[in-house]
Amino acid sequence: LKAGAFPPAPPAVPLHPSWAYVDPSSGSSYESGFPAGDHELFTTFSWDDQKVRRVFIRKVYTILLIQLLVTLGVVALFTFCDPVKDYVQANPGWYWASYAVFFATYLTLACCSGPRRHFPWNLILLTIFTLSMAYLTGMLSSYYNTTSVLLCLGITALVCLSVTVFSFQTKFDFTSCQGVLFVLLMTLFFSGLILAILLPFQYVPWLHAVYAVLGAGVFTLFLAFDTQLLMGSRRHSLSPEEYIFGALNIYLDIIYIFTFFLQLFGTNRE
Repeated sequence: LKAGAFPPAPPAVPLHPSWAYVDPSSGSSYESGFPAGDHELFTTFSWDDQKVRRVFIRKVYTILLIQLLVTLGVVALFTFCDPVKDYVQANPGWYWASYAVFFATYLTLACCSGPRRHFPWNLILLTIFTLSMAYLTGMLSSYYNTTSVLLCLGITALVCLSVTVFSFQTKFDFTSCQGVLFVLLMTLFFSGLILAILLPFQYVPWLHAVYAVLGAGVFTLFLAFDTQLLMGSRRHSLSPEEYIFGALNIYLDIIYIFTFFLQLFGTNRE
């Protein structure tokens, strides 16, 4: 892949939204600094009522499916429709505008329990967030050939399906590994900053590949972590009111896995 063949790289990926909160049972030394109401994200709810659990999980995955279908439609449009592809590549300002909208709605949904929990603002914000992220993903995909995009979509689908099934079946508790995941996320974050600094001066293919492998691995682990947060039988679990937050987490995991695979396996258009 050639340096400069793609739109200007956005800032390093935001911190995973799960790190904006802590387990309510944690001591005061782990306080996140957010208002007390935000600590209700993680719950001690016992999930004894299986109906509540099933409804919650079904709601999360219904929202997630709609998000993924919208994103897939935008990616297909930007990949197969040449006039649209040429327009978005010729107007990078829309890319940065979409990133600004994405980041603003991301912070609102991740850090503010009020808008995230109250209808219809939660769905309105999530819709805006999804459309902006879909545009970013679609524009990135437009710089790769069709075969690469389809290949990475297939790989992402297989990986995410396998991880989801494994997370539901395994006895290993990924939600107890927050410390390890945090270290990996910080490594990814600062690696992204270093690459963003080096890229204008020199493109280093092997360094970019290492970053893509690290990114795909980190967000695959986060997918397992976020999936188990829905289950309720682990060390940490989401409150049944946090279906928007649950869908947001898993959607971001899947999108980041896809984009890192695209950077790793994709070839640019001629």
